[in-house]
Amino acid sequence: MTIDATFWVAISFIIFFLGLIYLKVPKKINELLNKLILDIKNEIEESEKLRTEAKVLLDNAQKKLDSAQLEGKKILEQNKKDCDRLVIEMNDKFHKSSEIKKNLAKSKITQMKEATLKEIKDVSIRIAVDSVKKIINTSIDKSKLDNLFEKNLEESKIALKKINS
Repeated sequence: MTIDATFWVAISFIIFFLGLIYLKVPKKINELLNKLILDIKNEIEESEKLRTEAKVLLDNAQKKLDSAQLEGKKILEQNKKDCDRLVIEMNDKFHKSSEIKKNLAKSKITQMKEATLKEIKDVSIRIAVDSVKKIINTSIDKSKLDNLFEKNLEESKIALKKINS
């Protein structure tokens, strides 16, 4: 049997593996890989927990957002109703106020009309009395004037009695 280089390579290969086994390198590699696998599993479990917590937080936030949007819609609807009610109230108040002002203006106009008519009557009476005085002073003597005065006095009394009754 000849020992060639291939034999020595095979022997060195076997010795290398026996040395690895003697030094427990495969066991250490296996332990190292198991430790890495365990660390990765722990990280995956932790990330799953974080994902679950994030999902719960997201669901809670979504529920709060939905309830806030619903509440916002309710508030907007209530404000619209209040606004419409206030517009109607202000419109009613405006119409009532303008009706009151219209009635006040009408009554002032009526009062001014009555005052003007009274003033016109008073001025007309003064003018008539002054005119009659002038005419009487210039054209009628005293005895006729007394008779005319008595006659007009009686007619005035009769007219006043008719007006009062």
